Amino acid sequence: MRRQTLEQPWPRSLAEARLLQERLRGQVVTEDQLSPVQRVAGVDAHYDVDRLWAAIVVMTFADLVIVESALINRPLAFPYLPGLLSFREAPAILDVLHRLSDKPDLLLVDGQGLAHPRRFGLACHVGVLGDVPTIGVAKSRLVGTYQEPGIERGAWSELTNRGETIGAVLRTRSAVRPVFVSIGHRISLKTAIDLVLRCTGHFRLPEPIRAADALSRQHLVPGIIDARNVV
Repeated sequence: MRRQTLEQPWPRSLAEARLLQERLRGQVVTEDQLSPVQRVAGVDAHYDVDRLWAAIVVMTFADLVIVESALINRPLAFPYLPGLLSFREAPAILDVLHRLSDKPDLLLVDGQGLAHPRRFGLACHVGVLGDVPTIGVAKSRLVGTYQEPGIERGAWSELTNRGETIGAVLRTRSAVRPVFVSIGHRISLKTAIDLVLRCTGHFRLPEPIRAADALSRQHLVPGIIDARNVV
């Protein structure tokens, strides 16, 4: 995949960050605009004191076999502020996305999409700036109310906020805590639910996200990563 130059300047203050979210959220597409999914990728980030490790793992969609991965290491350039996680992680995630040989057909992000106070979480940010169909899959709720879904795999209930459906509370394994699925970009909520289930095996989280999480943490095991291959 040809490396793209990100022309979007990253904010330096809380006010600038909120204004940028307000401006970019109008670009989120909430309908299905994706090709048949053949390559699905998961992205995740892990912190190490003052640095961030961003990982991406690409899998075949049919059988979830890893075909490509990438890992980068960057200094943290934005503080942790509630509702502004994307400014802390998105620059590195976009960078690692652009290091793949080809853009994936679908991207699963460990974080929120529209299920965000300003309807522009990490999955939306990465999806819009990376121009890739994206789904947010979060382990916990950031905003909204819901009724507990049924206990069987595939059961889900609407996540709502201020009278608007902003996501789904999805049971990916029977009798296991649900995950919070929301639109990132270029996908409908119904399709997002179906694809998350199809990417989930014996564990609570989709396999591409689990693999990206494991890769982002490999620096914790001495000698497992050759620093010369991490950029």
